[in-house]
Amino acid sequence: MDALTTIVDRINKSLEARTSARDQALVHARAITRHSANAIRATHRGEKDLTKEHLVEARKLAKELKSNLSEYTDLYFAGYTQDALKEYSEASLTYAIIENMPIPDPEELGVEYATYLNGLAECVGELRRRCLDILRQGYSKEAERLLNWMDEIYSILVTMDYPDAVTNGLRRQTDLVRGIVERTRGDLTISLREQHLEDTMRTLSIQFNNKTGTKK
Repeated sequence: MDALTTIVDRINKSLEARTSARDQALVHARAITRHSANAIRATHRGEKDLTKEHLVEARKLAKELKSNLSEYTDLYFAGYTQDALKEYSEASLTYAIIENMPIPDPEELGVEYATYLNGLAECVGELRRRCLDILRQGYSKEAERLLNWMDEIYSILVTMDYPDAVTNGLRRQTDLVRGIVERTRGDLTISLREQHLEDTMRTLSIQFNNKTGTKK
């Protein structure tokens, strides 16, 4: 009986430590997700300093999360944990691409490769959002630059032909990326045609006014 009591005590201590690590991981994951979402929002608003603040906090929490779960690898690779790190990757990549800066690699962010790739896939949706914001003001080379990034990301993702169990469902994300890229290309094409039409009409108007001597 004494031996069983000793075993159970040891099990209880282990499970208590594991539960505590899980609860703390949930807190960290929620905070990382919140800072990442706020970083993306600030990026779209052009609030660079605020974006950096949120990304710094997210990175700090990501490091703490990984350190705290060093003895519980199954918890580290749990869905809620990797989802939060995916959001952090997405926010970091979105900011770098929109601001035309070198993109961070997985090692710099401290995330797993599959998590990084899924963050890269979701980043495409934010790039489309940015493109549409730009196109509301008319066609722009900046929107074309972002579309080129979207194309490049899709070209990379489509080569990752590995089982979903390895890539955490990347194949489905890649299919979604393809649709996003095609819709954005269509929007950009329409905007470019409208710009050409406006330029042509403006040129014809000027030529007509010059010939008739009519003032604008």
